[in-house]
Amino acid sequence: MPKWYTFHFYFVPLRQEQKYRTMIVVSGRDYRANLAKYYGLAQKGEDVVVKARYGSWKVVSITEDDVVVNKRNLPQELRNALLEVKESMEGKKKLMTWEELVNDLDD
Repeated sequence: MPKWYTFHFYFVPLRQEQKYRTMIVVSGRDYRANLAKYYGLAQKGEDVVVKARYGSWKVVSITEDDVVVNKRNLPQELRNALLEVKESMEGKKKLMTWEELVNDLDD
């Protein structure tokens, strides 16, 4: 005797505020030819994807809240600091006091 199964289907309506976002996909050549256009779209919040031979990249606008950090050359910075201390010990250069350093940061 065959078994009968009961299936229940539920349809859930989508909320009105849900919207589909479109992604603009362009070739590397088209992107280079129309940089201003695609930068403007990215600034407005559109998703711009550049497809090229070597991969795909997403163009994102940087806002004031984003932090952009350059790669530091720490060995060179340490070398410069040591040279500054050496020149100070030889009397060639005067180092700043703690108060001068703090005041310099405020400017």
